[in-house]
Amino acid sequence: MAQRSEEGDGGARPPDYTVIGPVRTRTFRVLWMLEELGAPYRHAPHMPQSAEVRAINPSGKVPVLVADGVPLTDSTAIIQFLADRHGRFTAPPGTIERARQDGFTQFLLDEFDALLWTAARHSFILPEHLRQSAIKDTLRWEFRNAQAELVRRMGQGPYLMGAAFSVPDIILTHCCNWATVARFPIEEDAIRDYLERTRARDAYRRLMG
Repeated sequence: MAQRSEEGDGGARPPDYTVIGPVRTRTFRVLWMLEELGAPYRHAPHMPQSAEVRAINPSGKVPVLVADGVPLTDSTAIIQFLADRHGRFTAPPGTIERARQDGFTQFLLDEFDALLWTAARHSFILPEHLRQSAIKDTLRWEFRNAQAELVRRMGQGPYLMGAAFSVPDIILTHCCNWATVARFPIEEDAIRDYLERTRARDAYRRLMG
């Protein structure tokens, strides 16, 4: 995995970023965005609910991005903040393109991320007596429908917003990686083709190492 920890070149001081959380969580999204930006960062792969994480984020959840000494939480909020701050991989606020981009982001959080998170909760997160294994059949059915709806919304590509790689591409690719591990099949050819393109990006390949 690539880890950046670089000094400035004598000009304006670069932002100070520390990413907290293991790669095999939504922390991956933050690390990928930073790699795409080429921004210097430090990575502390502390586990969720560890004392190190709870000292910064009382909920114990990851990722946390400490930006210029301020802890920021929620992977989507963090990567959108980074895109806005650096003026890359996002449409400008207040534009129609940004509204379209945010629509993709919210759709993916509702129809991909939320289903996978519910499946994870009923696999190993909730207390055992509260887990309902049968719910996964329903979630897989919903996941198939979500893929079909996403394909209907996708344009000619190569990315969700067209020619430009952007925030929702990071979310979708990470969710599809997560789905594969969770045994939620990617059934749409258009999504499989799309993943070949996003996973071929240099920043992604550096991170996957």
